[in-house]
Amino acid sequence: MARYLKRGRDAEAAAAADAATRATVEGILADVGARGDAAVRDLSAKFDRWSPDSFRLSEGEVERALSRVSARDLDDIRFAQDQVRNFARAQRASMADVEVETLPGVVLGHRHIPVAAVGCYVPGGKYPMVASAHMSVVTAKVAGVGRVVACAPPFGGEPHPAIVAAMHLGGADEIYVLGGVQAVAAMALGTETIAPVDMLVGPGNAFVAEAKRQLFGRVGIDLFAGPTETLVIADDSVDGEICATDLLGQAEHGINSPAVLLTTSEKLARDTMAEIERQLGTLGTADLAGRSWADYGEVIVCADDEEMVREADRIASEHVQVMTRDPDFFLARMTNYGALFLGPRTNVAYGDKVIGTNHTLPTRKAARYTGGLWVGKFLKTCTYQRVTTDAASAAVGERCARLCRLEGFVGHAEQADIRVRRYGGRNDG
Repeated sequence: MARYLKRGRDAEAAAAADAATRATVEGILADVGARGDAAVRDLSAKFDRWSPDSFRLSEGEVERALSRVSARDLDDIRFAQDQVRNFARAQRASMADVEVETLPGVVLGHRHIPVAAVGCYVPGGKYPMVASAHMSVVTAKVAGVGRVVACAPPFGGEPHPAIVAAMHLGGADEIYVLGGVQAVAAMALGTETIAPVDMLVGPGNAFVAEAKRQLFGRVGIDLFAGPTETLVIADDSVDGEICATDLLGQAEHGINSPAVLLTTSEKLARDTMAEIERQLGTLGTADLAGRSWADYGEVIVCADDEEMVREADRIASEHVQVMTRDPDFFLARMTNYGALFLGPRTNVAYGDKVIGTNHTLPTRKAARYTGGLWVGKFLKTCTYQRVTTDAASAAVGERCARLCRLEGFVGHAEQADIRVRRYGGRNDG
């Protein structure tokens, strides 16, 4: 049986909705819905101290932002976007339209139709999340989305040049320097100057996540995102230094980011805990990572690899890093995870920033029923049917009419009966 050497706060208590957050978000959404641009401007001034003549950047303002980004940084942004774009294109190519004759004269099919307009939120308050622009904007464009709106808050009292560059190079059609719930509300509900979108994607703080939850239904969303989670699965083929580095590297996202070590080696477990304490003495983000580790970090020792698979699927973590002698053992058997990182040569930071897979992933055990953001999230799989012969319409109609009456739907049954009467006695030849 798995043994805890360190246990974090109760997950259900940590995931409980904050009533104050809900109420605040409800009020902001209602305000933007009622007052439009005026509410957005008031909220931006209140929360971000930002009230420019226009929240939307002009072409000249975009070019000025790009001019402030070094050539090397622009090259790195382009490299990262190329990786995201290439993998998204491969995913899109795997999704074929379908048309098949299921019975003589009955043709069924489906088409993958891009969402018309998408709003991409890029966080930028605590950290300027340049990579989030790649993950949302680039992927939406590969899917064929016609209008991509991108929003990010001001950083240090101005547009963040690298975020603007990433949005622009990724293909955003409209770029707004606008943050928080007011940005999400403006994109979803529309204002006098911002046309509404059909879908919202991208990570954000608790208020942004709550806004997406409340807006779901009026618009589509990618997923309900909570704090970043990481799970390291390791055996004694690696050491405590690399395990500690990878746990703290994700714990620095915030004060409530769970980081869990799952191992078959108690020595590795204790070495990792000691190494975490040592690294926290020098880590520049120790104030965040240390608190997160203290409150949400866990260390679990398992009997064997099979038990680690069971525990990992129970945890259903957003990121799962596997550093064992046989990482493919876990690839073949695990079913609940946002993304897997196999072997010590890779790590979650690669996936977060540059390698090409999407970093918008399920949290809070949502990996039990969904994957993360990918090109398919921006596509609607829509079915159609065609009946090409009289005989097929009559044959299907007879069964349909009986099944409709079985359920009490006599109007439905008449839709079938009229076709039996009209086409049942005719010769298609």
